[in-house]
Amino acid sequence: MSTDHIAYSDTNYFTPLILDYLSEKESLEHLYHRFPKIENFRAQIDEKSQSYNNFVRKDLVEVLKEQYADLKVSEATSGNIDLLSSDKTFTVVTGHQLNLFTGPLYFLYKIVSTINLTRKLKEEHPENDFVPVYWMATEDHDFEEINFFNLHGKKFKWNNAEKRAGATAVGKLSTEGLEEVFKLFSSEIGGGTNAEELKEMFQKAYLEHNNLTDATRYLANRLFGKEGLVIVAAGDSRLKKHFSIHIKNELLNESSSNASQAAIDSLQEQDYKVQVNPRDINLFYLNDEIRERIVKKDAQYFVHETEISWSKEEILAEVDAHPERFSPNVMMRPLYQEVLLPNLCYIGGGGELAYWLQLKNYFEAETVVFPMLLLRNSALLQTAKQDAKRRKLDISLKELFLKQHELINRKVRKISNINIDFSEQKEHLIQQFQQMYELAEKTDKSFIGAVKAQEVKQLKGLDNLENRLLQAQKRKLKDEVERIAALQNDLFPNRSLQERQTNFSEYYDEYGQGLIERLLKELDPLDANFKIITFGKE
Repeated sequence: MSTDHIAYSDTNYFTPLILDYLSEKESLEHLYHRFPKIENFRAQIDEKSQSYNNFVRKDLVEVLKEQYADLKVSEATSGNIDLLSSDKTFTVVTGHQLNLFTGPLYFLYKIVSTINLTRKLKEEHPENDFVPVYWMATEDHDFEEINFFNLHGKKFKWNNAEKRAGATAVGKLSTEGLEEVFKLFSSEIGGGTNAEELKEMFQKAYLEHNNLTDATRYLANRLFGKEGLVIVAAGDSRLKKHFSIHIKNELLNESSSNASQAAIDSLQEQDYKVQVNPRDINLFYLNDEIRERIVKKDAQYFVHETEISWSKEEILAEVDAHPERFSPNVMMRPLYQEVLLPNLCYIGGGGELAYWLQLKNYFEAETVVFPMLLLRNSALLQTAKQDAKRRKLDISLKELFLKQHELINRKVRKISNINIDFSEQKEHLIQQFQQMYELAEKTDKSFIGAVKAQEVKQLKGLDNLENRLLQAQKRKLKDEVERIAALQNDLFPNRSLQERQTNFSEYYDEYGQGLIERLLKELDPLDANFKIITFGKE
């Protein structure tokens, strides 16, 4: 069993913003606080120690113990919850939606990255303790993003009446209707020890818990509890009350959109895509029936598409009485997380880091320490047989990540007994036309357009001829082309990264708990490379 890696820039799947962040491009330095190098954590610990409100710890531990009351809690997790009472304890956090049966593979990679970083920090700073935290996105409401998972190329989808627009947060959704998904999953996964464990996992998570929050907590605890993972659902009023001052500031001053605008302008000036465009007020109103955004018109506050409204005094009183009813959206949720937790570092995917990079000024305006931002580990899982096929086809790891038509064209050219590359002929043609441009310049400039048209026509003719010859050679090498395509399709389902498509159960069925053990061994959160992890023997 081997592990290889390539640079993120060689995968062709990561945005310029994330690649520039990883290379610590100077023009981005004002958008983050400290880069996540092991030597930078001492300063982050000291700064968080001085600024964090340690009175929050009591409520945090109390709520966590209640949330875990009906679960079988490992000694490691129980110990970590207790450790959160100490002002010497800090967290590393990842967050994720409540995807059905964890969703794509990268759910595992996020949590493994988080666990492994806390272990590295403990080795480096033994005088402190570090707790890995999974922040459940219980207050999201996009049901269509989370109601399915992919197994063996098939989509297993949960159809639920509560998915209607304007429904409440997904964490409150009843698990009713998942019996049918369980039956289909059980039939697909088949038999065997690991398959039976997966079926039991699904059944206990979704058929023996009443809502999606409790089901997801059970599942994440089942997979990572023995590693000490602590799972937070942060909607409790005892926790939200610590965020009340920031909720009020948002309502009164539209603080998140105003403070983040400079960062948004900076990203746009550098031609980066802006991940999130803030609203004037980045809060939702949440109860058992709805989660709808709050808007302000003149001096009144309204819940969008409802009859609920308040004056300024009334809405501030509502915050005091029911802080749990005010749900931060993507712009404010990071701030809530950092107010609530003694956190040092947030671990997320490229899209998450992109919107965090919009927020540093907002954190400063709210006098909350901005965490380090670390790109989660990414990996491609393959069997030894697949790796052997790749090597037999003479495909390098870097080539494996090319778009399929690029990969096939490159390999066809390489294995052909004729050279189907007209680059030299095209260059020669361009040089010939350069002479014609010079001649037209000296005689009659009106002919320059005609020369240009003829150059374009002839270059296009060479392109067409090259492509026709290439297609003809592909037909001659049909068997080779099909094997190349089949291998890449196996490793890149739907022409996408495996980690964004395939559910963990496909690999757990084969390797059981050994899958997670291998990930814990191989995924180094501070190694900024894309991993290729090989399982089994040829």
